[in-house]
Amino acid sequence: MAIVTATVMGLLLLAWLPTGMPHQDPPSWGTPRSHRILRCYSAEELSHGQAPPHLLTQSARWEQALPVALVSTLEAPGHRRQHGGPLVGTQCPVLRPEEVLEADTHQRSISPWRYRIDTDENRYPQKLAVAECLCRGCINAKTGRETAALNSVQLLQSLLVLRRQPCSPDGAGDPIPGSFAFHTEFIRVPVGCTCVLPRSAQ
Repeated sequence: MAIVTATVMGLLLLAWLPTGMPHQDPPSWGTPRSHRILRCYSAEELSHGQAPPHLLTQSARWEQALPVALVSTLEAPGHRRQHGGPLVGTQCPVLRPEEVLEADTHQRSISPWRYRIDTDENRYPQKLAVAECLCRGCINAKTGRETAALNSVQLLQSLLVLRRQPCSPDGAGDPIPGSFAFHTEFIRVPVGCTCVLPRSAQ
């Protein structure tokens, strides 16, 4: 009797759980995973295509996440002038002790990185600070130059974001301009780099 009761309770619990709960395994950076559409909002309900305020407040406390908090710093005029060049290929720097004493962590690391702003108009937050490793290997602390004895890899942070997509009110017809549905998803954002042993011998 106890086994039957436990089985019935388990089935009731499964029936009660929302079918649209997002999957908790975060996908890799740049490969979004869709979840159940909440509802289709008309253009009249949205302000310039922005997400409804109640969805933004329920999704996540983005201002506490590093990829969001860094955006304002990266967009500051002084920072853009100092770090504003495009990242072309591998630009592994030569570390000199006299030049890194007052540098930030990402500049004096033996696996240095830089940040760029990734912008996606269909994602909230629309702007994220993304780390890019400057070296394929790591920097030898004695010589200050890159060595292939170690590998630089990205450190990833899981972040819950809100994503929009065009929709139609009945869910069957063609999407109506200015109408959007919104769903949540987890993404993994690079926030830094670190040194690891190679998976195979060089």
